[in-house]
Amino acid sequence: MLDAYILINTKPGKVWQIAEAILKVSGVKMAHVVTGQYDIIAYVQFDDMAALKKILSKIQNIGGVTRTQTAVSMAVKTK
Repeated sequence: MLDAYILINTKPGKVWQIAEAILKVSGVKMAHVVTGQYDIIAYVQFDDMAALKKILSKIQNIGGVTRTQTAVSMAVKTK
């Protein structure tokens, strides 16, 4: 199982509705409305890059989403 964080910008006044819609996308585990450069940060889990692409497509097609940036988690280095 792979993990990623999707950083999302939205149109003004839509952030809460968009966060609720994002939570309905399969693979999304959390969607937090945040302050700062982004409006929402979503945590997703997926099996492969094709599955991530589907998740991103669904999120990007939600009305009011203006931009996304994805950070795929790398393996944690242990001792």
